[in-house]
Amino acid sequence: MTGFNVPPAELLTGLLENCLKAGASAADARIGVADGVSVSVRDGKLESIEREESASVALRCFFGKRQASVSGADLSPEGMKALTERCVAMARVVPEDKYCGLPERGELAPGNVDMDLSGEPEVAADVLEREAIAAEAAALAVPGIKTVAGCGASWNRSERWVAATNGFRSWKTGTSTSLGLSAVAEKDGQMERDYDSWSVRFTKDRPPAEDIGKTAGERTIARLGARKIDTQKAAVIFDRRVSDSLLGAFLGAISGPSVARGVSFLKDKMGTQVFAKGIYLTDDPHRPLGMGSRAHDGEGLPVEEAHLIEDGRLTRWLLNTSTARQLCLAPNGFAGLGFGDPPGVSTSNVYLRPGTQSPGALAKSAGRGLLVTDMFGPSINPNTGDYSVGVAGFWFEGGEIAYPVSEVTVAGDLPSMFARLVPASDLELRSTRDTPSILIEDMNLAGS
Repeated sequence: MTGFNVPPAELLTGLLENCLKAGASAADARIGVADGVSVSVRDGKLESIEREESASVALRCFFGKRQASVSGADLSPEGMKALTERCVAMARVVPEDKYCGLPERGELAPGNVDMDLSGEPEVAADVLEREAIAAEAAALAVPGIKTVAGCGASWNRSERWVAATNGFRSWKTGTSTSLGLSAVAEKDGQMERDYDSWSVRFTKDRPPAEDIGKTAGERTIARLGARKIDTQKAAVIFDRRVSDSLLGAFLGAISGPSVARGVSFLKDKMGTQVFAKGIYLTDDPHRPLGMGSRAHDGEGLPVEEAHLIEDGRLTRWLLNTSTARQLCLAPNGFAGLGFGDPPGVSTSNVYLRPGTQSPGALAKSAGRGLLVTDMFGPSINPNTGDYSVGVAGFWFEGGEIAYPVSEVTVAGDLPSMFARLVPASDLELRSTRDTPSILIEDMNLAGS
């Protein structure tokens, strides 16, 4: 990890004091450092190894309702002085933004807001290499696999300090390790590929490297011989590997900036039934060692577990201080990382509560339809919710997989899709946005 002659918290304090001395009415800042190692392998041998070590600083200054932000990598006294001068000079002349500004001191998260999300201690490059080679070998051992297009493993650590002139101070650190690969197979001149990939705090929380490679290989072989299907209406099951994209579309529609600009198809739906009864969508910032866990939001405001959807009903927008002011609401802990930049909005660990039936049981209840396992470039109209996406996957009949399919477009409108969405029971909590497989009946399929 990058060393400091002066502790980062003291550097931030000095940076903010210099902004105030230069006439700024308020300021916030952050310092971040990161290091890590990544390897890639090919044909059982090390192909490349990279080591990263970086440090950065970001500063935002306010002159009343004017704000400007700058960032850099020079943390020397001279570099910090130049950063302050640039930011102050910019903030004096930019146009006013009547909604900008720091939260009030009384709104800030109370108590100890430091957070340690340390997982695996540093993983040596030779260990990462062995893991990647084992995964590649397992994929190549699957009959029919032609090659592995890419296989890599990595370990990363990050550390961040933030501070603002409203009195907020915080520190956060975290580590993660990942392993993934993409396998390629060929049949009758048709190439197919698929993958498996894991990113976790601790290696023990993912499958062994050999299982990851085998899964990637078996998924690839299953896609060989893909057919086209006729244009029709049918049930669609979005596999849990891709169903989170629907969740992403929903989160975009309840984003405060989208609502404030009037460009959300849900802008008039607060408090109404958006999903079926029994559906819960929850943001959990306090998940132990969660990949998105946080002790405060991107402006230093408190966070708590919250149902964004409760029994199918929309309960809140995702707000930062700026968009809350625009909408005449109170900020609610969903600011994205600010402290040196104007904050956006973000969630932490969001998950859709699982249903009671397995994906197989949902397929049997639907009878026939499309299981989507891969997506290509979803298109969404933010004003209407009109939705279309290119997909590949498997056609099922009588609830059983019949054959692989490709070159299919799935289309509909998100409001009605959300209303008839049925979650399966196969939820895995492994990311910042987790969903089980999802069944939606009567989707439009465009094929041959």
